[in-house]
Amino acid sequence: MAAFSGGKSYHHGDLRNALISAAVDLATEGGPDRVVLREAARRVGVSPTAAYRHFDGRGELLRAVKIHAQRALADAMERAAARTPGADDPAVAAELRLAALGRGYVGFALDQPGLYRAAFCTPRSSCADRFAPAVPAAETEPEIRAFTLLTDALAALTRTGRVQDRARPATEVAAWSAVHGLSLLLLDGPLRRLPAQRRHDVVESTLAMVVSGARAD
Repeated sequence: MAAFSGGKSYHHGDLRNALISAAVDLATEGGPDRVVLREAARRVGVSPTAAYRHFDGRGELLRAVKIHAQRALADAMERAAARTPGADDPAVAAELRLAALGRGYVGFALDQPGLYRAAFCTPRSSCADRFAPAVPAAETEPEIRAFTLLTDALAALTRTGRVQDRARPATEVAAWSAVHGLSLLLLDGPLRRLPAQRRHDVVESTLAMVVSGARAD
C-alpha cells in the first residue's frame, strides 16, 4: 500500500484508493492520530480540494483505513494458522489452529502497532453508526472477521467434544479478550518493556491458557 507515498505525484488511476493507500502509510507510521486528509493529499500530489471530493473529512478517510487494518489483522491470523502443522487428531488440530490464530493476532499487533491501533480506533464520522451502520453489511464484515476466525476455531473444537456448546458464547468473548488484552499490555502497558524471550513466553502461556480454558468449559 506504499506506492503513492513519499511525495510522489498522482497521475493516473483511482484517486480515492490512492488517498487510502497514503493514509494507510500514515497509520503504519504513527497510528490513527497520524491520519490527516491534507497530508494524504500532499503525499499523493493533489490539492486538499481534490481530496475532499472523495472524502467528507478525516473521519471518513480514517474509517477506510480502519477497514483496511481490520482486514490486515484477519489476514495475519489466517497466515499464522496456515503455517501451523496439522494433526491427525481433529481435537488437537482444532486446538493448534485456535492457538495459531491467537498468535497471529498478537503478532500483528507487535509487528504493525500503527495499523493495529487503527483497526480499533473510533473515527468521529462513524460514532453514530456503531450500532446501526448505514453501509451495506458486506462493507462492515471486516469489523468482525478476526472475531469470526476465533469463533470458527472454537466451533471446530466444539465439534470434537472438547468444548461444551452451551459454553461457546462466553468462551468466544474470553478468547478474544485474552489476545486483545495481551496485545494492548505488550504495546502500551507494563509488559512493553519485556525482553523478546520473556515476551514470547508470555504470549505462549496466554495462548495455552486460552486453549485449556476452552477445553475446561
